[in-house]
Amino acid sequence: MQVLKVKKLRENAQMIKRATAGSAGMDLHACIENDIIINPGEIKVIPTGLAIALENENYVAYIYARSGLAIKHGITLANCVGVIDSDYRGEVCVGLTNISNTPYTITQQERIAQLVIAPVCTCTAIEVDELDKTIRGEGGFGSTGKN
Repeated sequence: MQVLKVKKLRENAQMIKRATAGSAGMDLHACIENDIIINPGEIKVIPTGLAIALENENYVAYIYARSGLAIKHGITLANCVGVIDSDYRGEVCVGLTNISNTPYTITQQERIAQLVIAPVCTCTAIEVDELDKTIRGEGGFGSTGKN
């Protein structure tokens, strides 16, 4: 089992934890003094009051949207997936955007996103003149069919 070190930066910060034994992600909570309204089309950065330390450079923390917020209220991540590098030690904040037509209010301690820890495969990029050929080749978006 990997260890994730978590430092509370504010007293009212909520410790991250998995909701169930089968949860891949750990819930991140809003650490705010006052409610924050996200109007349609707006982006707001929501602090969690936490900083983390990953075990080593072979791991990354990803921030994903909470499906309930996204599907029910149109509140999702502004950058689709947040990436927290292994050497970052600042506060974990979540950029949220409202893609609905209705304002949404973020409240203190509300679960706003989920944090997933994953291994990283690092590589060295080298420039080449040719790439190996495949059946798909240069076929891009939708090239493998509709179904």
